[in-house]
Parts: sequence; structure tokens; C-alpha cells
Amino acid sequence: MDRLQAMETFVRVIEAGSFKKAAETMRVLPSTVTRTIKELESHLSIRLLNRTTRALSITDAGLRYYDSCKAILREVQVAEEATGQEGGALRGKIRISATPSLAKGFLIPKLPRFAERYPDIGLDFDLSDATVDVIQRGVDCAIRAGELQSSRLIARRLGTFHWYVCGSPDYFRRYGTPHSIESLRDHSAVGYIHSRTGRPVNWAFRQGNEIVSIPMGQHISVNDTDAYVEAAVAGLGLIRVASYMVRQQLADGRLERVLSDIEAPLEPISILYPHSRHLSPTVRAFIDWCIDVIGHNARDW
Repeated sequence: MDRLQAMETFVRVIEAGSFKKAAETMRVLPSTVTRTIKELESHLSIRLLNRTTRALSITDAGLRYYDSCKAILREVQVAEEATGQEGGALRGKIRISATPSLAKGFLIPKLPRFAERYPDIGLDFDLSDATVDVIQRGVDCAIRAGELQSSRLIARRLGTFHWYVCGSPDYFRRYGTPHSIESLRDHSAVGYIHSRTGRPVNWAFRQGNEIVSIPMGQHISVNDTDAYVEAAVAGLGLIRVASYMVRQQLADGRLERVLSDIEAPLEPISILYPHSRHLSPTVRAFIDWCIDVIGHNARDW
């Protein structure tokens, strides 16, 4: 039994919450994960996990072992990457969580510059609009829009973006153009279902020193940002969308912006990562690169 590999498997199981999900993150069969954990428990002569048909829970001994495994694996990673750095190049793989729109619009087009600077660093992207628990999912860092929700994470701001209210030319021909916040109540919107609450997101605007929230009438709702934008292009309703998501659609005339004179609260875009006494050199390099290359142009988001 490879003890380091067994430790990593055990950590993945705890953070993923199941053998199946851990196997998916490691790209192995669930039976391989199950066998590794059984061998590890046999080697230690102690039960690390309580298993039932519906739930998986960690024992007290398992919790202590998990903390030790995390510390050991982190030290191994830091030692390996530090050795690589002394040899003149950073090496390793970074797991990054981001929304598809941020990845496609900003990260991926600029990644050739990162690959040129760090050819031996691999990047593994986990793309989803859903709120991701960075620690539980086992990712090294996440790039997200909005205020930080977890005190377990460090946030370094890359920039801010504006909210735009947009619709298709066909929609405005059929239903008219809103000229005030109040007139939005006479229009239909494409609903966006928030991944954390499972409810449609209300639209917020600033009036003086107050934030006004407008519940919009909706005939269609989605939980994917690409579908959200495409629904507006199809004329199914207005959308309130991050400015960086509709630059191309506005440029080619598929969408038009309205209420541009009404101020909306600015939202931050940040790179998030867990508190750590030893931040991996490869992860630190990626974070610094994002701040330098991505954040430098963030005012245009």
C-alpha cells in the first residue's frame, strides 16, 4: 500500500463526503477508493469511517488522522514544489474553481501567457455557476463574483463589475423600453435561480443612499448563466447581468442596454483560497498572476 496515496484518498473521501464523489475527483473507480480505505484501516488497526447505506461519517480517530494527513500532504507538496523552484521552475497541478462565464471570458483567453511563464504547472478547472465549498471540494483557489461568504477563506480582490439591464431589439419592439426603475414592473424578465437559495434573484438598484430591490415578473427561469443570456437574446425577457458577460452581444447588436443612467451596486470579483500557514508556491504563483494580469484590466469588467 502506498501510504501517501492512501492518505490523499482518505482526505478526498472526507472532503467530498462520499466514496463515489471522491472517486470522481480522483478519476478512479469507486471500488478503488473503497479498497484503499479498507487497506488503510487495516494497516492502522482502527476504524476511520462509519458507513451506512445512506451516510458516511468520520470517527473521532478518523478526524484526528484527517488533520494529520492534511498537514503531511501539504508539507510534501510544499517540499516538492520548493525543490522544483530551486531547480529553476515551478511544477505541480492547481485545481481552480470558477464560473463558466469568468473562465471563458477572462481566464482562458489569457492562459497562454501563464503557460508560457510556467510551462510545468498544470491547471485543472472545475467550472460551475453553483456556490462551491472550496475546502470541501478540495480545490486550491476559486474565482467568484460577489462578497465573501466564508471566513475560512482569504479573498484578494481582482476588481469590480457593473450590472447591466439588457434586452433584445425584438423584445423592445414588442413591449417598449423601460425608462425608470418603476417601469420595470410592467416588463417580463428571465429569472435566474440562485444556486444557494434555490429562488429567483431580485434586481437591486441604488437610489440615493438606499438599495431598492425590484421583484420582476418571470415566465421562464434558468440556473445557468449562458442560458440566461441566450434567453434574453431570444427575446424571452429582460435580464440583469454582469457587464463582462454580455460585451460581445452588445457589440454585435443582439442585446441592447437600458437604464444606463441608473446606478447599481458594484460587485467585487475576487480570488479565494483557504487560510494556510504554507501556501503552495505554485498556487501563490497563480494567485499573483491573476492579480497582475487579470486584475490589471478588471476596471473594464
